[in-house]
Amino acid sequence: MGSSNTRRDRPATTNQMVAYLMHHLQTLIFSLGKIYQSPTTTIMTVAVIGITLSLPGGFYLFLKNIDAMSGDFRSTTQITLYLDLKVEEGNARKLQKEIDLMQQVQSTDFVSRHNALETFRQSSGFGKSIDTLSANPLPHTIIVEPDSNADTFAVKTLLNRLRVLPEVEIAKLDTEWLERLYTILEIAKRTVAIITLLFACAVLLIIGNTIRLDIQNRYQEIIVTKLIGATNAFIRRPFLYGGIWYGLLGGLTSWLIVEIGYLAISGPLGRLNLLYQSNLVFVTFSLHDFIILLSSSTLLGLAGSWIAVARHLNKIEPT
Repeated sequence: MGSSNTRRDRPATTNQMVAYLMHHLQTLIFSLGKIYQSPTTTIMTVAVIGITLSLPGGFYLFLKNIDAMSGDFRSTTQITLYLDLKVEEGNARKLQKEIDLMQQVQSTDFVSRHNALETFRQSSGFGKSIDTLSANPLPHTIIVEPDSNADTFAVKTLLNRLRVLPEVEIAKLDTEWLERLYTILEIAKRTVAIITLLFACAVLLIIGNTIRLDIQNRYQEIIVTKLIGATNAFIRRPFLYGGIWYGLLGGLTSWLIVEIGYLAISGPLGRLNLLYQSNLVFVTFSLHDFIILLSSSTLLGLAGSWIAVARHLNKIEPT
C-alpha cells in the first residue's frame, strides 16, 4: 500500500516541476514581450547600459594589447657578460655551453674578441685608428637570453648567479625600464578594476531605476494580482527577468561598441605597424572574454532588478 502511494506521488511531483519550469519559461517570454512593447524606453536603457559597460571593456582591451606587446619586450631582455681579457676563446666557449644548460636560460650567443673588433671597425668608421692599436681591447662576450616566462625576480637571480662567475668581468642588464613597465601595468590593471567596479554600480542604478519605473507604471496591475491571491514571488519574477534581459542586451551592445571601435582604429594601427616594420598583432575580445562580459552584465541586471523589486514591491499593498 505504501509503495503504491509513493508511485502516485512521483507523477504529481514531476508535474509540479514541469509546471514550475513552464511558468518560468512563460514569464521569461512575457518579460521580453513587455520590454518589446516599450521600444523607446528599452532602446534608451540598453544604449546607456551598453555605453557604460563599453568603457571598462575598452580599457580592458587596451590593457590586454599593452600586456601582449610588453610580453614581446620582455622576451628581448638580455644579459650581456663581458669576460676577463685573460680568458682564452676555448675557455670562453666552454663557459657559454655551461651557461646554456642553466635554469631560466633560454639561449646564449658568443661574440669573440676578433668578431667584436671587426664589427666595431665597420660600424664606427675608425678603421685606420683601430689599426694603430697594439692589442685588441675588447673582451669575449656572451649574450644570455633569459626564459621568456621568467619574471623580474628570476631574471635578477640569474644575473647575480652569472655575475659571480670567475671568468666574468662585467654582467650588465638594464632592468630599470622593465621594472617601470611592470609598475605601470600594475597601476593600469588596478585602475581598470576600479573603473569596472564604479561602472558596475552605475549599471545597477540604471537597471534599478528602470525596474522601479516599471513597477510604478504597473501599480494597479500589481494591486489586482495581489487581491486575487498572488504571492510576492509570483509578482517579482517578471521584473527579475526584465532586469536579466536589460543586462544581457546591454552586454551585447557594449561588445558591439567595443568591436566597432576596434575596427575603426585597426586601419591606422596596421599602417603604424608597417611604418615601424613590426609584427605586433592587436587582439580583441576572445570567446572567454565575451562569455564573461555577457555573464557579468546579466548578473548585474538580475542584481539591479532584485534590489529595486525588494525595495518597492513590498510597499504596494491593496487597501
